Amino acid sequence: MRLDKFICESTSHSRVSAKKALHRGDVTCNGEVVKNSGFKVTDEHEIRLEGELLTIIGPRFIMLNKPVDTICSTIDEEYPSVIGLLDVIRPEDLHIAGRLDADTTGLVLITTDGKWSHKITSPKKECGKRYLLETADPLSEDLVGQFTTGLQLNNEDGLTKPAVLELLGTHQARLTITEGKYHQVKRMLAAVGNKVTKLHRESVGAIELDAELELGEWRYLTDAEIKSVK
Repeated sequence: MRLDKFICESTSHSRVSAKKALHRGDVTCNGEVVKNSGFKVTDEHEIRLEGELLTIIGPRFIMLNKPVDTICSTIDEEYPSVIGLLDVIRPEDLHIAGRLDADTTGLVLITTDGKWSHKITSPKKECGKRYLLETADPLSEDLVGQFTTGLQLNNEDGLTKPAVLELLGTHQARLTITEGKYHQVKRMLAAVGNKVTKLHRESVGAIELDAELELGEWRYLTDAEIKSVK
């Protein structure tokens, strides 16, 4: 890999600023100053920028406990983007694997790996997402069967795929769905004449939201969590 590209892949430097750093003599290879941007970096080379050892950032996999009044977008719009909660190098390389509404809290997965995120978001993969929800009106036992059979959503052709509804109280339940239709959970409850008043995502596939993460906090996924997305 070219030295200027290696610097860009290891830092927040652009190609232009990387070349300026090289020209200033800020970059060393195995202790020797290198100013040639086309210098070929190999595994045997120790590259330092202003004395700091550089390594390729590589793919990143992050879980975030999303707070309310933030959006799952890469840019700020009506509300600030969840990307702004991350203290990372080159946040512009990240994208969000599945979205939550501004008023919904809980697990958001963020990555640089498009193929990995596709396995989460593609309807064909049927990756389960589990939500904890509260409703305006009481929930009845007969809803469990209705959600298993599938519901007719407004402006949709056909029924939703079978979903698992677990009643936790008169106004609280857990719901697991394998689709990702627009505002799906809220629309499913609306289809049975109810309204979601609070919504929190607990898991995506086998990845559970870390109980130690407060709202707005994040961490990198473990290798086991990354590999759980088949």
